[in-house]
This record gives sequence, structure tokens and C-alpha cells, in this order.
Amino acid sequence: MLGRGVATRLASARPEELWSPRLRALCASLDLVVCNLECCISARGEPTRRMPGKPFFFRGPPSAVDALAALGVRAAGLANNHALDFEEDALADTLAALGAAGIATAGAGRGRDAARRGAVVAAGDLTVGLVAVTDHPAEYAAGPVSWGTAYAPLHRGAPAWLRDELARLRACCDVVIAFPHWGPNMTVRPAGWQRARAAELQDAGVDLVAGHSAHVFHGVGWTAAGAVLYDLGDAIDDYMIDPVLRNDLGVLAIWRPRAPAAERLELVGLRVGYAFTGLARGGDADWIAARLRDACAPLGTVAERVGEQRFRVTPASLPDRPDGIAIE
Repeated sequence: MLGRGVATRLASARPEELWSPRLRALCASLDLVVCNLECCISARGEPTRRMPGKPFFFRGPPSAVDALAALGVRAAGLANNHALDFEEDALADTLAALGAAGIATAGAGRGRDAARRGAVVAAGDLTVGLVAVTDHPAEYAAGPVSWGTAYAPLHRGAPAWLRDELARLRACCDVVIAFPHWGPNMTVRPAGWQRARAAELQDAGVDLVAGHSAHVFHGVGWTAAGAVLYDLGDAIDDYMIDPVLRNDLGVLAIWRPRAPAAERLELVGLRVGYAFTGLARGGDADWIAARLRDACAPLGTVAERVGEQRFRVTPASLPDRPDGIAIE
């Protein structure tokens, strides 16, 4: 979220100063960085009136694109509940600015077909397909020719258009990522319908489900089709901190799709300060470790600490772990 207080900081700070040097270096080592951009990027527009009583409106300045580039972001999901906060001109500016910076987008566009169309991005020698979808709000859904998001009431099931788009990407990409913005804020575990929908997306050909919306990271699930990151928490914002749920701590997921299961998924703990994010350390890293241990176990995974803020996540039933329990 690069608006409001983050936007104010960008007025006086260099874009790269939103991220710690160590976090920038880590992201620079990766083949592809993908984010959920939960704001528009524009100097135009007025707060939307299509949702009376909406309390928060997020808009980042044009320099916010440089902040994404400083972190190495090359693909962004726009399907969320803030994409149209400053209406259609601001959303149009967002896509234009990201496109000019070489950042691919999915999950929003002009017209329903454009909004629903996934992005295809190179990552090393792999071709990655990315589909972004949001289950709220319906008021931001793209119309036949109007700007908006790729909306679907996911608690009812994966719609035909979503399954068709996944099939299209499955046919032309090496790996496919589903990037849903789903469920309410400040939840600590996936709902039953989210677990069912993740399995449905995997059945449709998805290699990785990576969700967001809760502002609090969830545990990781794992099925025969692969990992399910139900919620990654936040990456940068200016939000009020819940001292119990610790929404100031998030995770960066590093996925290695060709690696064996024991090495495929690593989580890196983040400390999300006010308009600045770095790697979690000390007590913050310890809190993340305990939270991951408790949140992953009911979902059939183990989060093994392999560094101060780094965690390898594996299915509990790996062949070399006979005592494992019998998935974002």
C-alpha cells in the first residue's frame, strides 16, 4: 500500500528508501518479484462515491512506481478493494505507469475481458502465468467496457471464466500462479471455503496459490499439487498495529518450482514499520517463528527455522519425516 502516509514519505525520501538495503539485496537475487498493489498510482481522480461509507482511500504518487522498481517488482496483481478508490482515470493511470516501467499487471483493466486476463512473465528460463482475482467489493468489478477489477464471489466457487483463464495459461506457461484477494481483514487462519477454493484452483491447473487480504499472515497448506499460501500479510503500509495479531509482521515467500518439496518454499520474515520495511530481527523474528509453527501444523506443514528470519516450509508427510501428521 503506497498511498496515504507512504505517499507522504515518498514526497521527501528516495523511492528505494522505503525498503532496507538487505531486503532490496534479497529481492535483487530473485528471478521474479510479484506483489499485490493495494492502491492506485496517479495524480488524478476523486474518492469514489460508488461505496457510501467507505472509510479508506489509497492513492500513491507517480514516484510509487519507482519504489516498486527499487524492490525488483516485475508483476503486480491489481484485483483488490482499493484499485478503484480514485475511480477509473486513476486506475487507467496505474496500468499505464506500471506498463511504462515494465511491470506486468493482472486483475484489473478496461472491460471485463481485460480485467480477467492473466499476465505472462519470464522468470529465469521459466514462463510464469499470473491470474489475479478479488472477492470484494462487487462495486469495483469491471463491466463489459468499463474499468474495474476481476471480481468473483469465491465463497460460492471458482467461476467458469477463472477456470478458462487458468487453462489458457496452463497451455502456454511453465508454471501458473493464482493470486486471490479473498476473505475479511484480520483473520488468523483460512476459512473452510478458502481451503476448498484453493483445492479447486489446483485442480484447474494452478501450481501455486498465493493469497492476501487479511493483513495478517496465515499458515501454509500443501497438497499433492503443491503449496497454498493462504495469506502473506502486508509488505508496506502506514496502518495502525494490532498488538496481538501483529499486522506489522509479514512474510516474503520464495518459491522454487523446480526444486524438490523439501527445498521448494521458503518464507522470509518482514518487519513492516511506518512507511518502511526491512527484514524481521530479534523478538520480531522469534514471534514469526512461533506463529508459523502454530499456524502451519493444522494445515499439514512444518515451518523449520533455517536463519534468523528465514523458514523452510515443507509438507509434514515427507518420506524422511515418518512422524509427520496426515493443504491461501
